[in-house]
Amino acid sequence: MATAHAAAGRRTAVLGDLLPASLTRDVALVLGSAVLVGVAAQISVPIPGTPVPVSLQPFAVLLAGAALGAGRATLGMLVYLLAGIAGMPWFAEGASGVSMPSLGYVLGFVLAAAVVGHLARRGGDRTPLRTVGTMLVGTALIYAVGVPYLMAAVHVDLAKAISMGVTPFLLGDALKVLLAAGLLPGAWKLLGERR
Repeated sequence: MATAHAAAGRRTAVLGDLLPASLTRDVALVLGSAVLVGVAAQISVPIPGTPVPVSLQPFAVLLAGAALGAGRATLGMLVYLLAGIAGMPWFAEGASGVSMPSLGYVLGFVLAAAVVGHLARRGGDRTPLRTVGTMLVGTALIYAVGVPYLMAAVHVDLAKAISMGVTPFLLGDALKVLLAAGLLPGAWKLLGERR
């Protein structure tokens, strides 16, 4: 028993692992992450010239990935995606279904949550600098899936898709990355005594 506890103590955890382990915990975290992203999506502002609004979704996705780890965060984003496709009006601006040009970004959330969760489990959210790197990778993955989808959906070339689906969001995404770089290492420092 002591050996198993010592081995578990050495394993790099994510913040969600600090809660008592149970199936109930994992289901609650998965569903909670989907709801968090759905609520964050409602905090959105349309931008002239692009069908992609500014929203807090990416920030919520990246935080969920770091806090829950790859498995739970990926499942949470799949629940978010599938419920939205099925008609739950919780994509940005209350949208749902598959006809929106920004759906590629939502697909990118699944990949970003998985990768950010993997990096966080390896300590990618423990210091501000590592968190910046982790969040930049996650943000780039969201763009990597969202921009080609946007190109296909609105029939534009890559340069136009970047001007519509990346450029207007760079400053806001940089601020979200910096905020995460303060929040996540701060949470670990606050909880460090209990790890």
